[in-house]
Amino acid sequence: MTNVALVTGASSGIGAEFAKQLSAGGYEVIMVARRSELMERLAEELPGPAHVIACDLANDAAALAGKVAELDRQVDVLVNNAGFGTHGRFAEIDPAREAEEVRLNCETLVTLTHAFLPGMIARGGGGVITVASTAGMQPLPYEATYSATKAFARTFSDALSAELRGTGVQVLCVNPGPVPTEWQEVAGYEPGYLPPVPGKITAAQVARESLEAFERGRRTIIPGFVIRWYMRINSPAPLPLKLRVVERMYRPSP
Repeated sequence: MTNVALVTGASSGIGAEFAKQLSAGGYEVIMVARRSELMERLAEELPGPAHVIACDLANDAAALAGKVAELDRQVDVLVNNAGFGTHGRFAEIDPAREAEEVRLNCETLVTLTHAFLPGMIARGGGGVITVASTAGMQPLPYEATYSATKAFARTFSDALSAELRGTGVQVLCVNPGPVPTEWQEVAGYEPGYLPPVPGKITAAQVARESLEAFERGRRTIIPGFVIRWYMRINSPAPLPLKLRVVERMYRPSP
């Protein structure tokens, strides 16, 4: 029986690359996002069977399990990739948008993992891949909500990994650094902007290194050699110092 992978946020960027590479690896892919037309085009390019489910996960994540059941498929690998960020002075950002960000980046992660994990445990195999971020490895002024949601994703994934030891279910947390995707535009940055840290890599490299780590049974990964070592070198620095430096790096233009 062909294994099935469900990828959220699959219409572009890292999610689309996960769908491509999982399909090339022999998985039947279920792609989930709001923009069905982009996923339909991608499905036509994939080498294996693919399904498209249009769903606004920030507001209707609980309905997804039923939609998957209508396909008569079990989910063997769940890729929790859907998410977005916001940028600016917290007090000036639209509070409704911030609340939506928390729902998608945190609540949806919990809802979908609850929906599909019990089946994996019962079958004694499968896995959950959660796309967090290096932004979740320290507080980021002017991306306060985003960095907090990714810290949630990291903590959730690490705890789940410990709980599931011995069940046959793999749990991997992926922490990309600067990756050119639609994320920057959606967050409100200028075109072409990337975070002021080294180690830019492509979405394809994120997916490739992540799937390799998943196959090796890794718990967490920072894709990309340069950003991985940058984060390691900076991790011992005292938090007050890091906050002062990062505040200057991310401060919006007047």
